[in-house]
Amino acid sequence: MHYHWDFGILLHYVPLFWRGVLVTLAYTAGTILLGLLVGLLIGLGRLARSRLVNVPLVALIELFRCTPLLVQLIWCYYALPVLLDIRLPAVVAATLVLSLYTGAFYAEIFRAGILSIEAGQWDAARALGLRRATMMRRVILPQAVRRMVPPFMNQSITQLKNTSLVSVIAVPDLLYQGTMVTADTYRPLEVYTTVAVIYFCLLFPATRFVQAYERRSA
Repeated sequence: MHYHWDFGILLHYVPLFWRGVLVTLAYTAGTILLGLLVGLLIGLGRLARSRLVNVPLVALIELFRCTPLLVQLIWCYYALPVLLDIRLPAVVAATLVLSLYTGAFYAEIFRAGILSIEAGQWDAARALGLRRATMMRRVILPQAVRRMVPPFMNQSITQLKNTSLVSVIAVPDLLYQGTMVTADTYRPLEVYTTVAVIYFCLLFPATRFVQAYERRSA
């Protein structure tokens, strides 16, 4: 069957696509910032020698890393409110899950980056009489962050792609707006092709930037 492509019909829906892009970028930026905070706290906690601290944190990390993000979103939005007898808006559920999900990956990046610092740096900081918090802030983290940046950036790009899943709980991101346009126009080929092109335009420059940064760092 010969299909007649017609992208002109989508010109009327440019504001919807633009709104979806803004929501997608807002979720990406917001959950990355929250995820960095969560990851830093969990990553530092993972350095503790106490099993009472370590075991729950490891369980939390593996819970989010070893279950599909889509399942987490659906469970948090539909099952958690029943369990806690509360009303959880889709915006809150999506932000909570995306932040904790990426925070679990960031936590391991923080931990690995900190542990990669040579023992001599730790010994030198102790020899100067620095407290652990001061040592971490002034000596260890500044060196570790340089090594963490490439994996952080790669995980952040993945987070932009992950935001497309929030459409399943009716968060009006780019993919959700595309679904609404498809329902109105009955032109899924044009609509979802446009959505894919927009995602590509957002992700490709970011990917190239990360690759250029990694080459320069090497």
